[in-house]
Amino acid sequence: MELHLFLMFAATTTVIISSPGPSAILVVSQGASSGLGRAIFGILGIAVGGMIYFTLSATGVASLILASSLVFSAIKWIGVAYLLYLGCKALFSRSALIDIKPGAPQKKRSALFLQGLFIMLSNPKAMLFFTAIMPQFIDVSKPIVPQILIMGATTYALQIPIYCAYAYMGERLTRGGIKASLVNGLNKVAGCALIFAGLKMVGVTISR
Repeated sequence: MELHLFLMFAATTTVIISSPGPSAILVVSQGASSGLGRAIFGILGIAVGGMIYFTLSATGVASLILASSLVFSAIKWIGVAYLLYLGCKALFSRSALIDIKPGAPQKKRSALFLQGLFIMLSNPKAMLFFTAIMPQFIDVSKPIVPQILIMGATTYALQIPIYCAYAYMGERLTRGGIKASLVNGLNKVAGCALIFAGLKMVGVTISR
């Protein structure tokens, strides 16, 4: 893989991952409520979900899924429902998305991992990204498999530190002795952002 193609792919992927979205919001909330040490399990779930989509795209399975309106719609609406659920939970439930009350029960590491995994897998935009972006950086005059492996490893390597930074930001919120009113405000903002993301996903369509 040519160096300039690799750098362009890495830069593009960094921008996409760093852009605030459902995964970033989830990681911030996990960092605030559970700390960076436990939020890492949610980050690993997101990374694994991303690699599943990357693998599907690399093997061409994603193209088959995107070609099926029924399968794509199922994935999309599951994602929409989950994001709306998280958003409404943050807005209206006593068990808020960001819960940093003293003595609040900690979620199990497996629950944090599955939450991260599911929020990534329920977002078909991730699959659209890999399917649309990855071919742009492949040099067809050279072996394709090594290039795909390099891009997959790069994507995984970028997700971990970027989402760890988001989790650390969330953890810092708790160390600052945040007032209950501010936490409530953060939950409202996060809830609205998740609902907005869910509604935006309704507009995701298959390009034919």
